[in-house]
Amino acid sequence: VQLQASGGGLVQAGDSLRLSCVASGRTSSSAVMAWFRQAPGEERDIVAATTWSGTTTYYADSVKGRFTISRDNALNTVYLQMNTLKPEDTAVYFCALGPGPLSTRRRNYGYWGQGTLVTVSS
Repeated sequence: VQLQASGGGLVQAGDSLRLSCVASGRTSSSAVMAWFRQAPGEERDIVAATTWSGTTTYYADSVKGRFTISRDNALNTVYLQMNTLKPEDTAVYFCALGPGPLSTRRRNYGYWGQGTLVTVSS
């Protein structure tokens, strides 16, 4: 399985962006897709996750109410809609795929995309 993330860019505070992650290859119906982010000098932390079925989602407290994770199973694609962006959202965003169940830990995700940079100016 390969993951291809895209959609990052430079925006102003309050703007929106949508990240996409396309998974090539077979994915299990029990798989979990997640978005992590890593700011300079910081750990890579989970932002949001969803089961491939969409029945269970997770959001970090810092993004609840602003970010939405969704998936299009027909396109093997997971999205991260990011609204009301803040400068502290600036980071490289990585999509990740794991076998499930839904986890917030990096070690439970075996496949990673290449990362896409989101920069939010104040």
